Amino acid sequence: MDSASDAEKLEPAGPDDAGKLTDLARRAYAHYIPVLNAVPLPMTADYGALIRDHDVWVIRTEGRIAASLVLVHLDDHLLIESIAVDPQSQGRGFGRKLLGWSIRRTRDAGLPEIRLYTNILMTSNRDWYGRQGFEETHREQRGDKRIVHMRKTL
Repeated sequence: MDSASDAEKLEPAGPDDAGKLTDLARRAYAHYIPVLNAVPLPMTADYGALIRDHDVWVIRTEGRIAASLVLVHLDDHLLIESIAVDPQSQGRGFGRKLLGWSIRRTRDAGLPEIRLYTNILMTSNRDWYGRQGFEETHREQRGDKRIVHMRKTL
């Protein structure tokens, strides 16, 4: 993926990034705590394990992580576990770039679709993914959370 400038770089996350990704997720998802009346899962994820076991990418700009993407490779699709953009970096197209990268990774893997899930109360996320061509496939109750599953066929 080409970056917009030398100051912006998309690259795989490394083990030293785990704490920074936790901090990024906390900043990116904090506004959902009062909406969900709970802490969003990306805020409590084990980023060390995610980096070790899955496909984690970051956009670095001005010496810091501005956005992150966690992809999980499954037999018949890629799953977007999370996309997080630092509130200070929103509006710069980083979420769209990471989504585009995830679609490219899905195609490169020869998989027919990419999937994700989000909390039903995260309506802005659901709307954004819908505008990017994702469709809702089903809903699921997970404990006290209502989850919406979405996919995009490639």
